[in-house]
Amino acid sequence: MKGQDIGLLLKLYCLSLGENQSIIPIPVGSWQDWSEEQENSAESPSLDAADSYGVRTLAQMTGISKSQVNLALNRCYSVGLAKKDRRSGVPSVNRKSLFEFIVYGLKFVFPASPGAVTRGITTSLIAPVFDNKLMSAGKLVPVWPDARGLSKGQGIEPLFKSATYAIRKDPALYVLLALVDAIRMGQPRERNLAIRRLENYLGLTK
Repeated sequence: MKGQDIGLLLKLYCLSLGENQSIIPIPVGSWQDWSEEQENSAESPSLDAADSYGVRTLAQMTGISKSQVNLALNRCYSVGLAKKDRRSGVPSVNRKSLFEFIVYGLKFVFPASPGAVTRGITTSLIAPVFDNKLMSAGKLVPVWPDARGLSKGQGIEPLFKSATYAIRKDPALYVLLALVDAIRMGQPRERNLAIRRLENYLGLTK
């Protein structure tokens, strides 16, 4: 498994929501970093369901190369994190298995360690999804390095290199990736909050 596999699975889940994307609340006024891209993406022609899950389209939406998208999908199929619809060929995410892997395995397979101070986009406990409720005074905030980011803090390597490109096209993906970072690098209290939210956003709560 690679970090980009998890990013791709989360993107597939966002796509699967369709008109029900409100299940992942987007904090108002928190997306200035990529407003230009959002406007440009709104002008793009609409795609039918099959086209939106095609390798070429997934590569365009995530910044992951077409060959790597293919490899990632095959890895996810082989371990049961995704499956392909027999009729349409559209990939779908095994949400429960993905959730369990993120909660119990991700921090061991893809650990996150703060690096040098840099400019970037906030993640983990400081991301807009947490509404600044868990921000500790005096500490440098964790950020994904990005020249156009509006925050300055300790650099955290995202799950995949093109994450900041991908979230500019999909704010819901930003919410999910920030929660994943909180789970893989947060303390127990913060991890538990992120786990509950991720479980809810993945539609796994009863």
